[in-house]
Amino acid sequence: MVGSVKAKSVKTEVSFHPTYLLDLGKADYTKVLQLQKKLQNLRIKGEVADSFILVEHPPTITLGKDSSLDHILAGEKWLSAHKFQVFQIERGGDVTYHGPGQLVGYPILDLHEYQKDVHLLVCKLEEMLIRTLATFGIKADRRIGFPGVWVGEKKIASLGLGVTHWVTIHGFALNVNPNLSHFKTIVPCGLSGVQMTSMAEELNRSISISEAKNRIIEEMCALFQWEIRPPSSDVERLLTSDGLEAKAFRPSWLTVAAPLAGVMEEMEDVLAKGRLHTVCQGACCPNAGECFALGTASFMILGDICTRGCRFCAVSKGIPCLPDPTEAEALAETVKSLNLKHAVVTSVTRDDLPDGGAGEFARVVRALRQKTPKTSIELLIPDLAGSIQALETIVAVKPEVIGHNIETVPDLYPHVQPGANYERSLKVLAEVKRLDPTIKTKSGLMVGLGETTQEVCCVMEDLRKAGCDYLTIGQYLQPTSKHLPVMGYISPSMFAWYREQALERGFERAECGPLVRSSYHAQP
Repeated sequence: MVGSVKAKSVKTEVSFHPTYLLDLGKADYTKVLQLQKKLQNLRIKGEVADSFILVEHPPTITLGKDSSLDHILAGEKWLSAHKFQVFQIERGGDVTYHGPGQLVGYPILDLHEYQKDVHLLVCKLEEMLIRTLATFGIKADRRIGFPGVWVGEKKIASLGLGVTHWVTIHGFALNVNPNLSHFKTIVPCGLSGVQMTSMAEELNRSISISEAKNRIIEEMCALFQWEIRPPSSDVERLLTSDGLEAKAFRPSWLTVAAPLAGVMEEMEDVLAKGRLHTVCQGACCPNAGECFALGTASFMILGDICTRGCRFCAVSKGIPCLPDPTEAEALAETVKSLNLKHAVVTSVTRDDLPDGGAGEFARVVRALRQKTPKTSIELLIPDLAGSIQALETIVAVKPEVIGHNIETVPDLYPHVQPGANYERSLKVLAEVKRLDPTIKTKSGLMVGLGETTQEVCCVMEDLRKAGCDYLTIGQYLQPTSKHLPVMGYISPSMFAWYREQALERGFERAECGPLVRSSYHAQP
């Protein structure tokens, strides 16, 4: 029986590496060095996850293990007068300059997770920098025997690591828009005659640290298969004790362009005339502006008050009103007026109704067939408390697609949606196929709640066993401070991998991306 299906373990070639992102803005080198050493020690003990520090330093010169004091060309008085600090440190390499306009990255990584290969790590960091520069139109490459990244004969990024018990410290420095004359205080990397350059110099325009930072984060996530996590309480305490503060992180890939003026208001006016609700508004969907601009919306019937207390959902909870007897006709008129080719209809969960709202779904489908017969119909239904009779009512009116979201992996159900049941949700999808195999079925998952890639792939397997045809996977975003916090940000490259996994398992369609939601680009 489908009701007894359990998610089983499957092998996947990719696993996330949970990693804390610590964006420190501008910070003193001494404080950040102390933080690195503390994080390295905790990582060696297995008490924290990997970390990635991004920072700008005041003018600083660092001497690696192979450095010579002769490679500092400026005198002590000049350095003091210009507030340069000098440090002897344990990384490899020679003398390096850090300063404003230079983005410095310190990956604190346990190399047991990366084949215990320091050379491979160096190559990956160089590749990340080369890819980052390429996105800005700068052609860069590496030189054998000289760690770092070069643009022609000029060096644009330096690299030096220290490793203790296979946990790294120190990292790379990318010249975004620094004062290049400051490099004349040293023999860069101990290489006489080397000329330094920067992104601003190569592009002949101003470029901000934030532009480069966003791209570096995305490239690091892609190459190292990171899931970005907010700092743990232990790491937060370390930051506080060192007088540092990490900026709140929201990935640049979650940025949504503002809709054109009047788009939201125009759609809201149309919906208000029919006294209709949309899940776009009720669930704070990030794509509402884009969809409204295209004249599409996911209609939410049976009011805007839900009887369930799911901890991820922004839809209001409480005691709902009685169903509106004019709702089906009003919705059909609105779909006709918008000339929609594909209509998506969902609802709040109505555990207070004997049929869970199935009858209203059926009335909406019948009204749409009458008013706008060429419009294909997709229903996103609740679990109807497991009632087969209620489900039969919906299947009987033959919408093209019936969706029911599985939402998360089974182990997180009690935490994420305590009123739901994983096996019951699978059974809803399986029963639709049993009742009418011609109807396409669809389900959706959120990621970033603490699940693993293996667990997500197990859910894919279970959905396919239930006959599910279409799948969506998107990033969970915390709608308000009262809802579950985001446990991790998944990069676009990992979503692309999830899509590959879904298609390999036999899904006909798979929409996977940070901003993907159940009805995003739903039209066939």
